[in-house]
Amino acid sequence: MNGPIKDWPAGERPREKMLRAGANVLSDAELLALVLRTGGGGLTALDLARGLMGGGRSLRDIGTMTAGELMRVRGIGAAKAVELLAAFEIGRRVQAMRGPASAVIRTPEDVACRMIPLLRDRPIEVFTLLVLDAKNAVKCDLELSAGTLNASLVHPREVFKAAIDRMAASVIVVHNHPSGNPEPSREDIEVTRQLAEAGRIVGIPLHDHIIVAGDRYTSLAERGLLP
Repeated sequence: MNGPIKDWPAGERPREKMLRAGANVLSDAELLALVLRTGGGGLTALDLARGLMGGGRSLRDIGTMTAGELMRVRGIGAAKAVELLAAFEIGRRVQAMRGPASAVIRTPEDVACRMIPLLRDRPIEVFTLLVLDAKNAVKCDLELSAGTLNASLVHPREVFKAAIDRMAASVIVVHNHPSGNPEPSREDIEVTRQLAEAGRIVGIPLHDHIIVAGDRYTSLAERGLLP
């Protein structure tokens, strides 16, 4: 359908369709159009949404794009790129909040369920610290660094300073492998060894190091790689 969306029949406008029949009746492009709100450069919001989905991109693909990549799509400027990034981040956070924020961690799977939605689509390696209380409930999670994981980037000093500041009883560290391979690298194992040793010195044990890769994960504790 051509022309501004406001000139379309009410039954065809994405906003009115959602109000009448619910979000589930909308196509992926129509949902994106509602996030974008307005068009630009002679294009409607739905035109922009279809442009985003060009080349066979799925919503999952769009959710992994950076601001710069989004802004290379015709009609998407900084404001619309930020709106899209915010919408996808909200979705990830909602998916991660399956239980209460202070959920007790009993198994590596509990950590994976919490962290996979937050980390699986990140294009670079992100190192996150879970601060636990004496009952293994999560007090908070902190993103400490982003980039290539190595011993200089993830230093025990920063990890345990954050843990001490938040009165942690114990900690778990998590990072992602954008490659999709959850196998620990030599650097992963070395960082784990350093953190475990530092935790023993300061009296805040490292319970596990979880590697997230897509929808899969590896627990270094389960692998027997936690010294």
